[in-house]
Amino acid sequence: MKTLIYENSLKEEWDSFVSNAVNSHFFFKRDYLEYHSDRFSDFSLLIYNEKDKLVAIFPANLSGFTLFSHQGLTFGGFLIDENMGILDYLSLFDSLRTFLKKNQIKKMVYKCIPFIYYSINSQIEEYTLFKNGASLIARDLSATIDLTSSFSFKNRRRRGIKKSKKLGLIVSESQDYSNYWGLLSETLNEVYGVNPVHTLEEIKYLHSKFKNNIRLFICEDGEELLGGVVVYENINCVHIQYIAASTKGKRDGALDLIFNELIMNIFSEKQYFDFGISTEKSGMYLNEGLISQKEGFGARPVICSTYELNLD
Repeated sequence: MKTLIYENSLKEEWDSFVSNAVNSHFFFKRDYLEYHSDRFSDFSLLIYNEKDKLVAIFPANLSGFTLFSHQGLTFGGFLIDENMGILDYLSLFDSLRTFLKKNQIKKMVYKCIPFIYYSINSQIEEYTLFKNGASLIARDLSATIDLTSSFSFKNRRRRGIKKSKKLGLIVSESQDYSNYWGLLSETLNEVYGVNPVHTLEEIKYLHSKFKNNIRLFICEDGEELLGGVVVYENINCVHIQYIAASTKGKRDGALDLIFNELIMNIFSEKQYFDFGISTEKSGMYLNEGLISQKEGFGARPVICSTYELNLD
């Protein structure tokens, strides 16, 4: 196999492969990866077979002598096509190890792509890491609804939805990221003492590049903003992040109404509705209140694993 380090001339080939991969996510496309290129030293790879056909790509960055897949993303790892079998994957991984050693890279930190982002059933990734002697260093816990299976809202969530509807609150899609980022920043600072990972300028830029994938939904009482969420929409899976509500929004069930609308109507045809992780400290701390809220909508645990592999 032949391995190439990504360069700008390969952008079209890279993005095309992302679109057709069985574990695709729009944030693997170059316009997303490169918005924070000033913070990460890109070391993304393209792997070709003996017939010079592109068979896998590997979004990654380099820090010192350690390769990460990718520090600027929630998860990473190999993107593959539907023809990749286990023996091919093992050979692919061997090729990666050989290439990294030749480039004096001593360690790899590999964040697995959760199964909910695969269009076909596959756990090929974690088996290969295990077989190569990788060590599990983190296991975060997300919460996901399988929209194709039976699920139900718990009483507390149903009461919140009923209350918000009775008060006449309205859920809609919005383009006003500036207004929402004000509420989001205020909420995060008040509760956690932090700012959003993306600045307002960054999220507006990313939305301009991925209008069909990055979407903002808000709840209002008249013209008063009560709450909102940012949706990352993929082919089979919808991921929720940047959740916030004002004091009044929390009291009046604004978020319950938003999630009800997204789950039962707007994204009801998707396979998975993912609320994101409820863990910190590499999975050792579980936010019990947060996971309980997500389970209240019928979500169930999905693990997100990170491995470390020494290459010496």
